Amino acid sequence: MSVATTAQAPAAPARKKRRSPAMWLLIVAAVIAVISLVRIVTGTHELDSPGSLTAAITATCPILLAALGGLWAERAGVVNIGLEGQMILGTWGAAYFTYWYDPYTGIIGAIALGAVGGLIHAIATVSFGVNHIVSGVAINLIGLGLASFLAEAFFADLNSEHGRGGPRQLTGLAKPDTITIPGFSDWMADLAAKHWFFISDVASLLAALSTNLSVVTILVFVLLIATVWILWHTSFGLRLRSCGENPHAAESLGINVYRYKYAAVIASGAFAGLGGGFLALVSSSGYSEGQTNGRGYIGLAAMIFGNWRPGGILLGSGMFGYTDSLRLRDASTVHALLLLVAIALAVYAVVQWRQGARTTAMVVAGGAALFLLWFALTDEVPRDFTSMTPYVLTLLVLAFASQRLRMPKADGLVYRKGSVG
Repeated sequence: MSVATTAQAPAAPARKKRRSPAMWLLIVAAVIAVISLVRIVTGTHELDSPGSLTAAITATCPILLAALGGLWAERAGVVNIGLEGQMILGTWGAAYFTYWYDPYTGIIGAIALGAVGGLIHAIATVSFGVNHIVSGVAINLIGLGLASFLAEAFFADLNSEHGRGGPRQLTGLAKPDTITIPGFSDWMADLAAKHWFFISDVASLLAALSTNLSVVTILVFVLLIATVWILWHTSFGLRLRSCGENPHAAESLGINVYRYKYAAVIASGAFAGLGGGFLALVSSSGYSEGQTNGRGYIGLAAMIFGNWRPGGILLGSGMFGYTDSLRLRDASTVHALLLLVAIALAVYAVVQWRQGARTTAMVVAGGAALFLLWFALTDEVPRDFTSMTPYVLTLLVLAFASQRLRMPKADGLVYRKGSVG
């Protein structure tokens, strides 16, 4: 007598449940509440004052643009570490065209110069198959040298009501328009000055978003939304992302992989160029040598931290921009930031423990304890260390985030039409 058994198909892997908008709002409210609590406990009201948040938004935008540029390129399978050089080209283009025309022409000039840098990178990597890292390093060197040469050639003798020139700079340029919501911005500023728990913190954010907000800042967040829509909700975006996941399969479906890679890398350079233009015309009032200060690399780190997703990129860029702006304000805010980092690491440790990553959880918890001890045993953070804050944070974030990253499968690989993948 035989017993018949029915083979069961293996269970499909469970899909990660997405958080609802209500859950995200709850998370944001919890973050604001924690910041508010730290502000009150430490008495450091500059931690999230309207001025601090305005400075943080201004510092975030160039990093966010560089990160978006990296996202476009790497979603198409091209690593673009030349973002720094493309940003540098954008700073020069913004200054030159603003001097001779107006700040809006300057913004277009910054985008165009960055796009040229992207085009060079695309020709090297897509058409000639040059190693992406080698090409990116070359773009950074070319951008730095070319901008320095052009500044000496065109800015050395300029001196008029439009700006003051020098061998390595052009300052005093006109800025793009800003927007203030009359009445509402003053009301929010008054609420923020009361230093109430949670309410004043929300008011500070609203005051920063409604007072002297540059139109270029608004453009940056419009481009963020446009990136989400184009890459994840259009057929163009689907084809572009398929080139970064499996270009040979995309080719078999009739997609011109070269064309999409070129479009993505040129767009990547344009984003980085706009980031450079933002530095020259919004963050400051002109071009100066070295003003990118590694923001292209930090943007690349923000993209990796964001796991090649726009939402994560916004979070990472905001975190880097916030820490970068705090060091320029009251030094006590950096000391209060130690307590905030300790709380964040403790929460992350709990999350990792619940997910079963016990070793990671214990390491992160140890880091939280060290930051808490640092906060408790000191009254201030040395000025030299505050200037290192964004870069130290970059290393910490990449170290902790590396275990959950998932880059596009064909990212950085050389593609040749008709070859077998």
